[in-house]
Amino acid sequence: MNLITGWLDGIMGRRNEEALPLYNAVVARAREPHWYLDGQVPDTVDGRFDMIAAVLGFVVLRLEQDRQGAAISAVLTERFVDDMDGQLRQIGIGDVVVGKHIGKMMGMLGGRLGAYRDGLAGDGIDAALVRNLYRGAAPAPAALAHVRDTLLAFRDRLAATPIADLGEGRLP
Repeated sequence: MNLITGWLDGIMGRRNEEALPLYNAVVARAREPHWYLDGQVPDTVDGRFDMIAAVLGFVVLRLEQDRQGAAISAVLTERFVDDMDGQLRQIGIGDVVVGKHIGKMMGMLGGRLGAYRDGLAGDGIDAALVRNLYRGAAPAPAALAHVRDTLLAFRDRLAATPIADLGEGRLP
């Protein structure tokens, strides 16, 4: 791909479309009812965003582990930004402040990635989950355990999933 073709693909949204199957799979996984029922994640606009960010975060962390995953991670993140932009506009956020909201959401995603990465490398992700999924209000221990254990099992299955499968939207 030459520079002009790559630039045109970006303008025309073709690169972003490459991530659509994976992004759709992430959103579908995050919308599964068990998160909101058994895991007590608030079934609100914020709760849904938080759950999408959690599932997306674990996928991005997996993609970071493989050189081939970098390009997929970049377009996946672009797709997330485009989706959030559209969602904000749909709920009535005006053009003037959409950019500020998107910047805040990207900061929130980056913070979550760091918190999950640190928790996975350290003493667990419970604190990160309480802060990020439950906005600081710890749920019942069984609910937290459900979300934690399900995300950790998802991480383990992601680790065994080839990058090519992820790129085609096949989540484990």
